[in-house]
This record gives sequence, C-alpha cells and structure tokens, in this order.
Amino acid sequence: MTPSLSRRLADARRDRLTLDTLPPEQSPADADAAYAIQHDILALSGARIGGWKIGAKSATGPIQGAPLPDADLHADGARLSRQGFAPLGLELEIAFRFGRRFEPSTTPYGEDEVRAGIGSIGATIEIVASRYAAWPDIDKLAQLADLQNHGALIVGEFVPYREDFPFVAPLLRFNFDGHDVVQMTPANPAGDPRRLLTWLVNHASSRGIAVTPEMVVTAGSYTGMFFPATAGTASGHIEGLAPVNLTLY
Repeated sequence: MTPSLSRRLADARRDRLTLDTLPPEQSPADADAAYAIQHDILALSGARIGGWKIGAKSATGPIQGAPLPDADLHADGARLSRQGFAPLGLELEIAFRFGRRFEPSTTPYGEDEVRAGIGSIGATIEIVASRYAAWPDIDKLAQLADLQNHGALIVGEFVPYREDFPFVAPLLRFNFDGHDVVQMTPANPAGDPRRLLTWLVNHASSRGIAVTPEMVVTAGSYTGMFFPATAGTASGHIEGLAPVNLTLY
C-alpha cells in the first residue's frame, strides 16, 4: 500500500529528504483536505503547534496559513545547518503574539475583538523549504499541505504592540554577510498584515484549536525571497523592532 501524503510528508520532514514524485491521486482535492494533511503531519511527528504562518498575495486576496511545529521555532541568533533545507529561501517578516487566549468557538470572532487581543510584535526570519523535489513546479494545494513551504522560523525579541506601527511598509534592512538582499520595495503583499489575524483565529477555532499567547503568528514577507548560495549570516532589522539574526553553516 502506498503511504498517504501525510505520512510521506511527515517522514520527509523528519529525514530531511524530498519527494521525487507526487502521484496525481495524492494531491489534495481542495483546501480543506490540504489543511487536514497539515495537522496530520504534526500529529504523526508528535509535534505541538508552536505558531502559525499566514499570508495573502494581495491586499484583498484570499488568505492561507499553516501551523508551525514547535521544534521549527528558533531564538534570535540561531545557527542552523543548510543541509536538509531544499530549496533554502529567506524572508524577513513581522510576527504577532496575542495577549489573551482565543478558545475554540462555534461563533466566529470579530475583527475588532481579534485586533484588541494583539499583545506584542517582533521580527522573524522564515526559512522557506519544500519536501517536493520539483518545487516550485508543484500543485499549489500540495504546497499548502506541506505546511505552506515552511522550513524554520527564527524569532526575534518581541516588543509591546503599537497601533500606530507602519505595518504596510516599515523601514527595514535585510543583509546576508553584510550585503543587501532585499528583493523588492519593502511591503507586505497582503497589505496590513493585521487583516490576516481574524482569519487565523477563526481558522484555528473552527478546528477546535485554541490560539494562545505563546504562539508566534508570522504574517508574510516584506522583502521577497532570497536564496543564499553559501553559508553565512542573515541579519534583519525592522525599524521599531529588535533585530533578528540567523547563521547558516
């Protein structure tokens, strides 16, 4: 019997391998099936949800997300091996933590309530990676099932939330071994990333999952994706937030 896509992805993450093929019958039929596979991967890996990644390709476009295994979250200054991340893309992002719990509920939470629950913000560097050898030429729902191409998240120090923070286009620097690697005019394609948070809380809540103050919710790249060709140190600084650094060896 062919292992399920959930099992194949969980094993590939554990063994730091990629899948050469994706049989058409294993591609998720829809987004709900892809989200179910995400949670199967965590269950099969014995992982807790340490956070979430959320994003959208435009300021009014549909939102997607994925739970992040707790073992994939690392503190500022982490040193990680390049081996096992294929491809290896780096993105500088802003993340949120809530100051309260959002319990599972059959009634959706409103935007005002969710935004009022934001407790703190911080800079993160996401490592984008895939379990599919053919990435990015792979079915979009299959990528969503693969924790939305998540490799690891390096989490900077958080500071108290500010309503007036320039979330749409903050001033920032993103360097690799001292060289500027920002791929675009700094901006989040989702617009103000706070608009993503209500979707996330209700997405989790509807699946019986509480969103807690410990969870880090990273909300999309401001810099495009940089693919380092060598070992080195990535340094990100978003004005008003603590810097975040990652060394690849």
